[in-house]
Amino acid sequence: MPELPEVETVRRSLERTVSGKTISSVKVFHPKMIRGMEVAPFVDALKQERIERVERRGKFLLFTFDRFYLVSHLRMEGKYFPYPQAIEKDKHTHVIFRFTDGSELHYNDVRKFGTMELREKETAMSVPPLAQLEREPFDPTFTAEVLAENLIRKKRSPIKTALLDQSIFLGLGNIYVDETLFTARVHPLTKAGALTLDDISRIHAAGVDVLAKAVESGGSTIRSYVSPTGKGEFQLQLAVYGQTGAPCPRCGTAIEKIKVGGRGTHFCPTCQQVAL
Repeated sequence: MPELPEVETVRRSLERTVSGKTISSVKVFHPKMIRGMEVAPFVDALKQERIERVERRGKFLLFTFDRFYLVSHLRMEGKYFPYPQAIEKDKHTHVIFRFTDGSELHYNDVRKFGTMELREKETAMSVPPLAQLEREPFDPTFTAEVLAENLIRKKRSPIKTALLDQSIFLGLGNIYVDETLFTARVHPLTKAGALTLDDISRIHAAGVDVLAKAVESGGSTIRSYVSPTGKGEFQLQLAVYGQTGAPCPRCGTAIEKIKVGGRGTHFCPTCQQVAL
């Protein structure tokens, strides 16, 4: 699933390629992707609308228009591909945006889990799903103290599970939680309520740093993720995720994999001890 660094990479590419363009038509080939309204009014609302810019909120892409946002969630396999002219769709292309200059933007999704929804600008941030998100991890007001307050709600949960909650630490998904906890030397099964403020401070600093480095590298291409401009490269820097059996880069102990909350979880059993 694309996580914050991957979605930010997609956003930057789309900002360069489609920002400022005016939509002439929209074709929807999988109606279930459109949420909150029928396909016909969705299509009609977008005709002759100009994309002012492309923003991001957590893992959501926000195509910004004059009166509303098109809120897009890529889910497991969603991808956007811009083309300089009209081309024939492939079998996994489910939405096509045609622009007045003749170019197109195709939304491709093998699993068809992605969603699109139009939201009025005045209310979009105050109602779910965007209202449920913590502030951006790079926001200077998102401090270790804020994270500590958030974790009070999850004190009985393993820290791995707690950090996957986007109202706790926005932008961390499975890959980056594992990397964050390794960097912070915290075992993924440690209960959130057992963490000290020093532990939480390390987790906060590690999470922000890991996400920033991943954004710089264009995200991680583990299986099928590609941005409109190509594959990410942060997977070349992963210390524990996907490294089962490989030596820990700090101590040489073999990396282990377990399930936490149903998610595959990687850690070093020597560097990351469970706090009781």
